[in-house]
Order: sequence, then structure tokens, then C-alpha cells
Amino acid sequence: MPAQVVDLRIAVVQFSPKIGQVKENMRKAREICSKIEPKSIDLLCFSEMVFSGYVFEHSSDILPYLEDPKTGPTSQFCSEMARELGCYVIAGYPERLSEKELDEIAAESKARGGDYLKTDDGREIHRVGANSVVLVGPDGSWVGGYRKINHFETDETWAKAGDEFTSFTLPLPLKTLSIGVCRDINPHEEHGRQDGGPFEIADYCLSKNTDVLVLLNAWTDSKKKLEEDKDWSTLNHWAARMKPLWTDGKDENAELRSGNASEAPQGEGHDTIVVVANRCGEENGKH
Repeated sequence: MPAQVVDLRIAVVQFSPKIGQVKENMRKAREICSKIEPKSIDLLCFSEMVFSGYVFEHSSDILPYLEDPKTGPTSQFCSEMARELGCYVIAGYPERLSEKELDEIAAESKARGGDYLKTDDGREIHRVGANSVVLVGPDGSWVGGYRKINHFETDETWAKAGDEFTSFTLPLPLKTLSIGVCRDINPHEEHGRQDGGPFEIADYCLSKNTDVLVLLNAWTDSKKKLEEDKDWSTLNHWAARMKPLWTDGKDENAELRSGNASEAPQGEGHDTIVVVANRCGEENGKH
């Protein structure tokens, strides 16, 4: 029998959060989402650390904005929005570590003689939270969470990395949904280069037969001034990192430069929809 075809309706919310202004950012998000008719979408996507902002320079700066999973402001916002719209909702937030995790980190520091780890530029690393994601269902209930694995320099001073990629089996039309956060699409530095393999999260999606991959980003501008109104350097980088999902690998120079995804060569056997929920704006000198 032919496979059942079901339309998949996804909304991606993009705006410029103001760092540390959680309530104001939520008000802006509600204003944008008020244009969405209930039951008109299956999935609503917000970006990485969408309500707290992202560019915190030290662990002490982010402490006031750490949230508990399920009960924190972002989880509660997503739950309310899911019930109002009758859809799944996904968003990024800074998760507070459990007391057990904090005790383990303190024990590790004590074992090193009280010394903290340091970043390459000498900043002390105080793990106090995690760059996390919440996913809730249409009834507002908690479905699950995820922690960013491959950190950007902004995460390094405060965040504990996640252990593995995560997927969820959901009802039609979403089916198998996988999650990544921003730099998760790049290979870990010791494993490869950004412009080549390995393609860790894309290969993971292939292994799971992922139907929808959601990437929650706070991706910095490439700073390459082009004539087009799109940052093709960034878009082509994302496409290149997803190469196993849309090409058989024979065309090493394949790009989405045309802007028409339907013209890209398709992988065989299974299609994966990639959704990028990226933010805009400027924070602490980052654009």
C-alpha cells in the first residue's frame, strides 16, 4: 500500500530577544504568535535561549536566568502556547543544573586541587547550567528535553555539555523528530573540519530515519557582504553540514546557492525535513 501522505505545518518564530529581559521577550513572542490560528500548525519553533538571550560573558552573568526544566518560565510559556494553538512547541533555554550535578562538578574541581578548568583565552569555567531545549505536546504536557553537545565559545564558561543527540517518536505528521542546537551541526574539533566530514548530526538522523530535524540557533552573521539580501555563506554552510540528508555525496561542490531546495539532489529512500529556527539582532557586540 502507498505511504500515507499528511501535510506537515510548521511555524518558525524569529525576532531579536533583548538579553536578560525575559518577560518582555515573552510578550513579543506572544504578540507574534497571536497571528497564528489555533489548530493551523503542527509544530511551533523558537530559537536557542530565546527568552533569556544568549551572549552571557561569564557564568555569574547567567545565574539569574537559569531555569528548572518543566517548571521554569520557558517550559511554562511553551505549555501555554501549545494548549492555545493545539500544537507541539519547542524552544531553547538555559537550564539550571541539579544539585547532584553541581556536587559532582565541585568534587571534580576539588580533585584538581580546587582549580577550575579554563577556556583557551584563560577564562575560568564554572559549570552552572546547560544550553537546553524543551519540547511540549499539544495538551501542554512535557514531552522531553535536550542539551547542546557541541559548544560555541559563548557556552564554554557556564554550560555543561549534553551526552548524546536526542529523538522523539511523535504522532503523524511529525513522526520521528530529532533536535540539535546551533553548533551541534559542526563536527567536534578533534573529529574533523567544518567544511568536511564527519557529518555527525546528519549521520545520526540517517541512523534514526529522522523525519524532522529541528535546529535551534543563535548563529552569528558571516560578515561577508554580498549583493543578495540573504547570507548565502551561512545558508550554504548549513546545507553543507546536512549534506548526507540531501545528496548522495557524488557532487562534492553541491550547494543550495540557487535558493531552491527542490533543485538539490535528494538522498535515497528517506526524506528528512530540516527546520532552522534562528534568531536575529545583536547582543554584546555579536550580530
